[in-house]
Parts: sequence; structure tokens; C-alpha cells
Amino acid sequence: MTAPEPKLVIPVVPRNAPKAIVIGAGLGGLSAAMRLGAKGYRVTIIDRLDRLGGRGSSVAKNGYRFDLGPTILTVPDVFRRLWTDCGRDFDADVNITPVDPYYEIRWQDGSKFQIRDSQADMDAEVRRIFPSDFAGYQRFLKDCEKRYTFGFEGLGRRPLNKLWDLVKELPGFVALRADQSVYQHAAKRVKDPRFRMALSFHPLFIGGDPRHVTSMYILVSHLEKEFGVHYVQGGVQELADAMGRVVIDQGGQIIPETTVDQILTKRNRVTGVRLETGREISADIVVSNADPGQTYDHMLRQHTKKRWNKSRLQNSKWSMGLFVWYFGTKGTSDEWSDVGHHTILNGPRYRGLLKDIFDRRLLADDMSIYLHRPSVSDPSVAPKGDDCFYALSPVPNLKTADAVDWEQESAVYKEKMRKVLEQVMPGFAEKIAAEHVLTPDDFKSRYLSPYGAGFSLEPRIFQSAWFRPHNISEDFENLYLVGAGTHPGAGIPSVVTSSEVLNQLVPDAVEKV
Repeated sequence: MTAPEPKLVIPVVPRNAPKAIVIGAGLGGLSAAMRLGAKGYRVTIIDRLDRLGGRGSSVAKNGYRFDLGPTILTVPDVFRRLWTDCGRDFDADVNITPVDPYYEIRWQDGSKFQIRDSQADMDAEVRRIFPSDFAGYQRFLKDCEKRYTFGFEGLGRRPLNKLWDLVKELPGFVALRADQSVYQHAAKRVKDPRFRMALSFHPLFIGGDPRHVTSMYILVSHLEKEFGVHYVQGGVQELADAMGRVVIDQGGQIIPETTVDQILTKRNRVTGVRLETGREISADIVVSNADPGQTYDHMLRQHTKKRWNKSRLQNSKWSMGLFVWYFGTKGTSDEWSDVGHHTILNGPRYRGLLKDIFDRRLLADDMSIYLHRPSVSDPSVAPKGDDCFYALSPVPNLKTADAVDWEQESAVYKEKMRKVLEQVMPGFAEKIAAEHVLTPDDFKSRYLSPYGAGFSLEPRIFQSAWFRPHNISEDFENLYLVGAGTHPGAGIPSVVTSSEVLNQLVPDAVEKV
């Protein structure tokens, strides 16, 4: 799609403006590049993939287009602020559609629960299925709002790179019981095991174990309630492409299919990057949208790090891996009418399965599946009359000596997944016309993700806020970090918000004489 003329036009940056290199064209890197361009920098984005978006990129097969990563847009306002900062109108450039219900959650006993947009509809749904937990649910909603105000609006949108930034907020963390996990907090408010799952699963969307992730992350429920759940027409790839167009309009440059091997330094400053080809590109500042593990352990391997050294990275808790099966089905757009845009299929276990994935790192025989059917909202993702799906199952990451051998297990696991999906969409496998699979091995090789983790560092309490890799490096005064592994964390709103934090740390460009 061609972007309409913007309401305001930011002049193309002059040739003598300072240079900024952004490593990685994920949504964090693209939003950083946009804001740097608006500040007056000459921006060059370097990415190893053949298309924009990073984990939010796509693959096309036989007329089907599969978003490979994030599918849910919960806070459009972070993009509206981003576009406004660049003198553009987000809603003129990108078409988003609200989704309602947000999700349908299904359990093995046949019960179903829809997360709805209207609070009145939600109240009715809770009263229908969990009547004895309605009062506890109302208290839970108030808890979520408090944590949203404190955590997302108060902390998430500003730098937390100094210890004092954390210390002065400790009373708030204590008052909100940040020491409790998301699951513990849900269990305190409601009694039905199914409802506890429905109120605590959100951390899995950002790579966290609900049994261990700090209860601050129940704020995600309020994000959905406040801003809704949306789908980007054309998929998240279209959103990434629109961001790329803004960067180009600002005078920026995008270099695809190119890997940065090393960040170059001189004393306490970075001076540019060296590519795998050996070519060196100089810069006045460098912003890394690569995983912090890749940034510190590989790109800065020649340096002794003050904080994020090899030992600390190895001893950190990393998010789970993902097994994702993408498939297009022929002539099925009128079938399985009860399967909407987002469906969560619970296996027979919840906490036990989480323990296998995060603690034991065992590939269990049972599974839970997030099923995405974008073709019900966007016919462009599949040929007319056809359907487009992706089925995602959390699995262990590769951080063990006896990690899962996905070359051997991929086909076996896909067959197990097929049997689960056949109960929901009978006969679907016979109608598959295109398919694609990603395993933790692919996350490691495609995205250079440590241990094949799907979402970088897990957002436990001592890996959140100040404890996360900072948006400005402790080692080099002009090296910055954005993306899922930094503050404020994973998920589309957070990775874009990391560029808001960056915006407060990077000085405005001053033209060179």
C-alpha cells in the first residue's frame, strides 16, 4: 500500500547531520530509526533479513501470507505518538481493525470463555461461567488498573538506567505486591482453576511464566480493556513496511540481508560497526535492536563488560521457546464458523505444563495452543475462499545440554499438534495448501536469539525495570539499546515504547560544520 501524503512533512535531514546506525529492523529498531530521523540524524538501518519487521516479519507461500510473530496490537496510541513525533498521521498510513471477542479460551471439559471488548459483555460472560468469582473479578480489574498506572504509564515510558530511578519507586512496588507472581495474584482473587488460567496467561504473550513473572504484569489486562485488541490490515508486516517508508521519507537508508558482526569502539565511545563482509561503517551513535545477549556477548566480544558479561547472560532466565505451525487451507472460509480470530486451546494441565516448559525444560506430550485465524478479519492473507492460520505452542528453550533436537522432533510434535487441532477443525489437514514451521532452532538462526528464546529475557521481578539491560549502555556513552530484551520489555507496545525511552536519552542532532 502506498502511504498518503502526510499532513506535515519533516524535511530530509542534511548531509552534514550526525550519523546514526540502527542494528536490526524489528519494530523497536524501526521506531527508534523514525524518532532519530525526526531528531535530525542521518539514519542507516542494517538488518540480516530480506524484509522489515524482525520477529514481526512474514513469509508468503502459494498465495498465503503468514505473519511470523506478533499478531495482536493492543495500544495503538504508542504508534500514534510515534507518527506524530515524525510529523505524520498514523491512521492515514496504517489501517487497523478492532477485534471482538479478543480471544476465546477453551478447556478440555468443553467449556468456553470469551474475552470481550465491552465491560458489560465481559461481566455477563463472567457471571455465566464463573458466577461465584464475579466479586473477585471486579477486585482484579481494579488491581490491574493500579499496576497499569504505576507500571506502564509511570515507569514504562521513561528511562530506568540509574539505580536511584528504581530506589525511589520501591514503595510503589511494595504497596502493589510486586513480589507476588501473576498466577498468585489471580489465585488470590478467584477460585475456579479455569478462571485463574484466564486471568494469568498474558505473560506467555511476552515470554514469561505466569507462576514466576511479577504481578505487575497483570497490567496487560488493563491495556486490553483500555485500548482494545486490534489487527493490522495486511498483517504486522504491513505495519513494519509503513514504518520503513517513514524512515526513507526522512532521508534514511535501509540495508537488508546484511549482518553486523561487531560494534567498533574507541575508549568509552562507539565509532560504528563492522559487517560480516568486513566492511566498516562509521557512526556518531549506534542503536542496537539486536537481542542484548547478541549485542554484548557477540558484537562487543572484544571488551570486558561492566554488567552484561558472559557469566551474567548465561545465568539469566530466558523466555521459553516457540513451536509455530503456519498453514493455509483450501476452500475453508465458510467452515469452522466457531473458530474466530484468536483462540486459546488449553491442554489437560496448566501449571504442570508450565513447570515442564520453564523448570524441567521437558517437551511434554500434551500442549496448549494459541490459534490465529487472520483470514476472518483480512481476506487479503489468503486466496479467495481459503483460510490462513498459525498455531503456536510454548516449548522449552535450548538452554540445556540435552535440549530438544528439533530436527528429529519437529515432525513428531507437529503430528501431535495436528491431532489437537483436528478436534477443533475436523479435516483441516487434508485441505492444507501451504505450510511453514518455526522451532527454537529457527529463532536462534534467523533472529540470533540466545537459546532460541522467543522473547529474550524472561520478565521476572529481578529481570524487569532497572534490572533489565538499560536503554543506554553502561560501557559506552553513545551506544543505546531498544527492543524486547531492554526496558520496558517484550510485546509490541513495549518495544515501541523503548524508542520513547531512547528519545529521552539521545541528544538532538547538531549539524557538523
